[in-house]
Amino acid sequence: MAENDYAQWFRDSTPYISKHRNRTFVVLLDGAALALDSEQGGNLTNIVHDLALVHVLGARLVLVHGARPQLDAALASAGSDTFHNGRRITRERDLPTVLQVFGELRARLEALFSTGLPTSPLRDVDISVIGGNFITARPVGVLDGVDHELTGRVRRVHSERLTRILDSGAIALLSPLGYSPSGQVFNLAADELAADVALSLNADKLIAFTEADGLTDSNGERISQMTPAELHNQIAAGADHLASVLRAARGGVASCQLVSWAADGALLQELYTAAGSGTQIQEDAGAFIRSAGAADVAHIVEVIRPLEESGALVRRNRDRLEEEIDHFLVADIDRTVVGCCAVYPFGEMAELACVAVHASYRDGTDAADADGTGERSARVGSSLLAAAEQRARQSGANTLFALTTQTRDWFLDHGFTEASLEALPAPKQAMYNYQRNARVMVKALGT
Repeated sequence: MAENDYAQWFRDSTPYISKHRNRTFVVLLDGAALALDSEQGGNLTNIVHDLALVHVLGARLVLVHGARPQLDAALASAGSDTFHNGRRITRERDLPTVLQVFGELRARLEALFSTGLPTSPLRDVDISVIGGNFITARPVGVLDGVDHELTGRVRRVHSERLTRILDSGAIALLSPLGYSPSGQVFNLAADELAADVALSLNADKLIAFTEADGLTDSNGERISQMTPAELHNQIAAGADHLASVLRAARGGVASCQLVSWAADGALLQELYTAAGSGTQIQEDAGAFIRSAGAADVAHIVEVIRPLEESGALVRRNRDRLEEEIDHFLVADIDRTVVGCCAVYPFGEMAELACVAVHASYRDGTDAADADGTGERSARVGSSLLAAAEQRARQSGANTLFALTTQTRDWFLDHGFTEASLEALPAPKQAMYNYQRNARVMVKALGT
């Protein structure tokens, strides 16, 4: 690259550097990427250097490594390599081998992050890499009559511990291991672990290294961006290894990216250039919001029922919903209603009501998400709000108001201010339920 080209590239990367600073990225580096060193045509050293650069530029990294080819080789030589429906069965006798393989891979990665020779890009760069017992696991159990023994699933991610590690300026390094409350060790699937960690941390990105330069279309051309629905079609065609990425994208991770571990510099190109190098999976924000119809009533009932039961929403019977369905907007993702809201005109003001997001698009383990407007559902909720504001303007309103008992902070975060009851239109004041004691939130609408 000529000097002037390099300078221009560096200038063009400025907005991306700013965008990624202080963002949390969970990175999945599969075992195939660790299988070959540079002398064998591998790219691991360069990947570590690129991850170190991303870290130095301000991103917060959790690195999850895989080990499938290494375990395949080690367990096959011991005559103990067994799978069921693509999932490894880990027996008690296999555990020492599994731990040895993971230990060797961890040591190799830690050593690469510690390189400080004058010829290394990491000279004078002090990077801490920290691991620990961040994952509580449970056994997969018996599937189709087959006991998977010490093969496990994530039961809980101790996100508060991981957050403290990231806050300290270190990189968190996780092997695919989990521990039961009794102290039993379980072998986990690395891709499932990465997705669970990304969802628990509410990560801004899940970056999965794969051999290919992202996904391709029927002509073999790289697909730079797709929605989770489009990724689902890829999985249906046989790319089952993408199931965890899809789960993260649907569960609330704003952006999931597939990047090649074989191509030198692919990560930097994907993160810091407009063209990218792999495939980004994210919802087309706003494109999935539409007006509700009669066929949506049953789905809206399912979305709002838990929030009515918790007291976050006023109860609406089905007849009322059918009568008022023209006031509703729904978030329709993969032909499934995952959120809704309603807009009721009151002259120069309009009411925003019944804002709800389906439990599958928020993290049910977080109490802050119980009202459907927490961090997990941020993109769906924000997109519904934007569409509601547009509909309110179209009705002639210049102010949007809402009544809330449990979601004041969400409205404040989205530009609302708290107001007195007198700020409401007279008809709404007359209907105010003093026993419910809801707060009045208002927002001026721009043109």
